Order: sequence, then C-alpha cells, then structure tokens
Amino acid sequence: MGHATTDAVTDTGASGHILSFANEVYDADDKNKIGTDQGICFRTVPGKAWECFWTLSLDKGQLTVEGPFYDSGDSVLAITGGTGEFAGALGEMALSARGTKGDAYNFVYRIK
Repeated sequence: MGHATTDAVTDTGASGHILSFANEVYDADDKNKIGTDQGICFRTVPGKAWECFWTLSLDKGQLTVEGPFYDSGDSVLAITGGTGEFAGALGEMALSARGTKGDAYNFVYRIK
C-alpha cells in the first residue's frame, strides 16, 4: 500500500500537467513500512488519464513499472524490469485507489 504524501502536480500550460511523487510504501495491513516509490506521470487525457513511470524500492531490490493511471477506476501497469532479487522481472501491477480521498493506493505486483 502506498501513501501519496509528496504528490505534486506541475501545470505546464495548455499542453498538460506533470505529477511527480516519492512516497513511503507499507504492507497490505498498512502497518509496516516496506519500502519507497518514486516516479512521474504525464497527463495524457485531461480529467481521465495519465501515463506513469515509477520505481518501487524494497530491501531485496527494485521493480520498475509503466502504464496508464486513471482518474477513476483501476489501472494495470507493465512491470518493465528490476534489480537485485527482481532482476529481469516482467509481469503486471494492478493499481486501485484505497478509499475516496486519493491519498492511498493498493499495488498488487504479479511477477512472471
């Protein structure tokens, strides 16, 4: 579970927005910090979608993902690689909002 504590949207004018973040990540019970994530998203469809790239850093290595993040509804992003125990990782990450405030998310990594 990730906590969106550093999210910042940059208005780049008529062409769109940039969302950047660097947050702590917690276990499924939301009790223990297990790592961090950081990344960037570019607004692709105003009011509907972003295209995102980010890295999840854990004790055993890192996982990188990229894909769409929707303003409403769940998203599935591609796992594009990793380091350490995750070297060569591929698969997908399911992303869903936790609650309605937009400040917490569930991430489910399915590594092949």
